Amino acid sequence: MFPEYRELISQLKTSDSHFQKKFHKHNELDEEIKNLEKNIASDYNSEVHELKVKKLHLKEEIYDILKGHSA
Repeated sequence: MFPEYRELISQLKTSDSHFQKKFHKHNELDEEIKNLEKNIASDYNSEVHELKVKKLHLKEEIYDILKGHSA
């Protein structure tokens, strides 16, 4: 995620607890979505959709934090 911010992400994961929590939650949601998708045949589950929306929201928040720190 955001390869152009790789160094800043590494820095913020160790120095900014707010960022660290959002980043960790994003990764947890990603894993949960992957696990749920493995168990779904051809059915698109509303739970998966809801998790993807939450994940996208976190990704947007993370991006806003990154932009704020690199400005």
